Amino acid sequence: MRFLTGRLTAWLVLLAAVLLAGGVNAFGGEAPAGTSATSGPPASAESVRAAELAATLPDDGAGSLLVVYSRDSTLTPADLATASALGTPIPSEDGQAVLVTVPVQVDVPREELAATVTDLRARVARDLPAGLTVEVTGGPAFSVDIADSFSGANTRLLLVTAAVVALLLLITYRSPVLWLIPLVVVGIADQVTTRLLEIVGRLTDSPVDPSATGITSVLVFGAGTDYALLLIARYREELRREPDRRAAMRKALRGAGPAIAASATTVVLALLTLQAAVLPADKTIGRDAAIGIVVALVFGLLVLPSALVVCGRRLFWPFVPTVGSVETTRTGVWARIAGAVLARPTRIVIGSVVLLGALATGLTGASLGLQQTDQFRVSAESVDGSRTLSEHFPGAAAEPAQVLVRGDAGKLGAVLAAAEGVTGVDGVRPGRTADGVSELLATLDAEPGSAQSRETVERLRSAVQAVAPDTLVGGTEAEALDTRTATVRDLLVVTPLVVLVVLVVLIALLRSLVAPLLLVVTVLATYAAALGAANLLFTHVAGMPGLDNQVPLLSLLFLVALGVDYNIFLVTRIREETPELGTREAVRVGVAVTGGVITSAGILLAAVFAVLGVLPLIVLTQIGVVVGIGVLLDTLLVRTVLVPALFALLGHRVWWPSALDSSDERQTRLTASTSDVPSAR
Repeated sequence: MRFLTGRLTAWLVLLAAVLLAGGVNAFGGEAPAGTSATSGPPASAESVRAAELAATLPDDGAGSLLVVYSRDSTLTPADLATASALGTPIPSEDGQAVLVTVPVQVDVPREELAATVTDLRARVARDLPAGLTVEVTGGPAFSVDIADSFSGANTRLLLVTAAVVALLLLITYRSPVLWLIPLVVVGIADQVTTRLLEIVGRLTDSPVDPSATGITSVLVFGAGTDYALLLIARYREELRREPDRRAAMRKALRGAGPAIAASATTVVLALLTLQAAVLPADKTIGRDAAIGIVVALVFGLLVLPSALVVCGRRLFWPFVPTVGSVETTRTGVWARIAGAVLARPTRIVIGSVVLLGALATGLTGASLGLQQTDQFRVSAESVDGSRTLSEHFPGAAAEPAQVLVRGDAGKLGAVLAAAEGVTGVDGVRPGRTADGVSELLATLDAEPGSAQSRETVERLRSAVQAVAPDTLVGGTEAEALDTRTATVRDLLVVTPLVVLVVLVVLIALLRSLVAPLLLVVTVLATYAAALGAANLLFTHVAGMPGLDNQVPLLSLLFLVALGVDYNIFLVTRIREETPELGTREAVRVGVAVTGGVITSAGILLAAVFAVLGVLPLIVLTQIGVVVGIGVLLDTLLVRTVLVPALFALLGHRVWWPSALDSSDERQTRLTASTSDVPSAR
């Protein structure tokens, strides 16, 4: 600690941080580009194995763009002539649209595919008859639009996040200078993290996922600023007792450092549980976000203290803490809130539980999974074209399912007959054949990305595999089904791991069983309430059909890990005060001293997560809203009143079976017996 705060060594720490940032930036380079966190089932999925088998067939890599011409009335001869110039038009039954299929190569670099889609869109949009609309959609167009929607989005995310953090820090500190230090430190940490992710992507030959990068950036800013708020609050407290600012920082680090380190460790370990997931996107987000939290911790506990002591006390102007100045945290509004909670803990617990339970009922009848056309927040031609196709050509927007059969013609005929008899399959036609593998293309009559489409794929798999067990069913809709199945599996597997990791860390930190169990239960209750409230908001206010597949797991991960953060900051302070004051009075002091800074941190983190709405995918918007609601609930209700009320009700028993349980009981009895002795007159 002396190295971080020394007259010369503090400058050396800052120089080392600058050199580190420059070195990482120089070696960052470019990593393979990815698409989004919503893409790709695991390698073991049937659709992936089907794609690998299909790669052995001739002319693989061909895909189709769907060009749909439409108008609000019956198409004119000029309209039909325009469509015929591109290819053979397929008319709709209502006569208001025609569909033209354009083959393209999809096994090419993303830039080349994007250029193909862009050129086709420009070509078909020229010289259109008045009133005729043309839209290019299909799988290749969707992939291009997803990539394009992220163009510049992460830069906007960074700028908006930095602006939100700057504003909230300025309001919190009411100083024209102080807010700059944590903002600069956290901003450098975010840039180091971004470059580290590129290095990791290059070394592991894994693509950089723009969604994962965006989420990681939000986490670095949110968590890093929270760590700064907590450290600066403790530093300000020590500056009122200690004339030497360097000694004050060392005491602040000894006081707040363990809680910050324990908090970051909890978040990192919780994020790493995503390595037990099978969905590649979950693994990527877990890895990237864990790297971000480690970097935020390093900068928060090593770089920020040096920056603060170098700047001196005047950094706090106009509210400069001086030795002997009045400490208002123990007598301010949070002290009064603590007193009110301690006066009526039973009512507080009952009221809080009822409120959280009522919000959790919003999950009743919740729908999981969004159609492809519901996954964008921004306008995309592929989405509009898919909706037009669904309106005029039911099922035409869905790419056919690939049925890959190994064996002779007799086996192929049996599989063909089985596929044709499946409810929801509009037709089956033969495809490519090579080396004993034959392809059948099954057209589905359900809207692409819908639950009905996934159910049709399940029925198709059951039917064809009953005839030929080694038959594989792949394609876009099969991939969507396999991704959803993997998502549900990850939720069931990772959830208990996250809870277990958090519980073990809390037990090790508090050396108790009762307190950790209470904290974990309250955080899980907060998660259920936040998800329920958000679901009501999405479905009844925003008009969304339901929750995206990834929202429950990622929201759980962030809320459990980050929600425990604030409880760690509160409860470690209560534990610190308990040997001298007893649990009940320690609760009063803990809430009074930490209330302001933790509330500021919670509001800031909720605002930062809300900034995820800048990114173009609904899944990120939903995660931001759920986590934002959960953090506010945790900050303003659970941590503020529910946890203190539970601790007040249980008293010393909350520390069982640690030695603090028995020592606190003796302290409580001594205080009670002393208060019963009549004062001498």
